[in-house]
Amino acid sequence: MRLLTQEPPRLYERAARFVEAKLAAEAFVYVSDLVLAETYFALQSYYGMSKADALSILLAFIGTPGLSASAVASAVLAQPKLATTQPGFVDRLIHGEAKAAGRILVTFEKAARKLPSTLVLSAAD
Repeated sequence: MRLLTQEPPRLYERAARFVEAKLAAEAFVYVSDLVLAETYFALQSYYGMSKADALSILLAFIGTPGLSASAVASAVLAQPKLATTQPGFVDRLIHGEAKAAGRILVTFEKAARKLPSTLVLSAAD
C-alpha cells in the first residue's frame, strides 16, 4: 500500500528502501493474494479510487520487475473487464485459489454460478 500511495511519506520511504535493497540483492519480493485484496479495498474505500483504477494499479504493480504474485492473482488481474464483471476481483481470487488446490468453492454468491468447480448454496434450508 505504501509503495502505491506514497503515504505516509516516512513509511513509503522505508518500504521503498526495503524493496530496493531486496531487488539490488537480486531477491524477489512476493506480494500475497491477501495483501492484494486488502490493497484493492483500501485503494477504493480510503483513497477513493474506482475499481478499474485500483485493478490497473495492482496489475502494473505486480508486473514490476523483481516483484511477484501468485499465478492465480496474475491470471485474475489480467482478465478483461474485471472491474465490471461479477463475481469480482476478490471472489475470483478465492475461487482461483480453491481451484488451484483441487477444491470446490462453496459460496452464497449467486454470481459465482458462472465459475467452474463452484457450489452456490441458497439461503433457504
